[in-house]
Amino acid sequence: MTSHHDPDPIDTSEMHGSDDTDGRDERHKARMVRKKAVVDAKIAAAQDERGVIVITTGNGKGKSSSGFGMVIRALGHGMQAGVVQFIKGAFPSGEEMFLRRFPEQCRFHVMGEGYTWETQDRARDVAKAQAAWEVARALLRDPSIGLVLLDELNIALKLHYLDVDTVIADLRARPPMQHVVITGRGAPPALVEAADTVTEMTPVKHAFQQGIKAQRGIEM
Repeated sequence: MTSHHDPDPIDTSEMHGSDDTDGRDERHKARMVRKKAVVDAKIAAAQDERGVIVITTGNGKGKSSSGFGMVIRALGHGMQAGVVQFIKGAFPSGEEMFLRRFPEQCRFHVMGEGYTWETQDRARDVAKAQAAWEVARALLRDPSIGLVLLDELNIALKLHYLDVDTVIADLRARPPMQHVVITGRGAPPALVEAADTVTEMTPVKHAFQQGIKAQRGIEM
């Protein structure tokens, strides 16, 4: 009788020599041929070419980092980019210091004054968010800009500093080939519905929870 505590049965595939290895390789190749056919068909079916709205949201780390990565990717392709930061701004980030080296390609606007628990002045935060949206609206109307990053816009919408319907209307009125990346926790459902690509960052563990302070190159 086999005990429930016995180890898994020994895999004897390696004991059968090259014949079994050849069979495994052939099965792998067959699977990859089928997978390639499926992927190629999807690529062939995706023929639309237009600007997209990308949202990174959720409680996990990496939302703004992803957005700035797309800005750098756009610059690498020779595109013009614009950045508007809605909440952050109390101190310069590594992304800001880097992207300001390319003023001919990237228009960088820091419009926030820091996290809301630091500012503690809702009326001033609302005024700053509305001023930031005017700057964003100008970028969204400029067909020469290929990608616009609206960093932490989701938080401004979640806190009702801005009207979501107005934001969506301005996004839809942008030049047809312009991409927009929106970051921040708590993306409102209406904005999620209007977007083309939405990713929710899910936290598993974070160094800060272990008492490790924010590190240059990682959090700032």
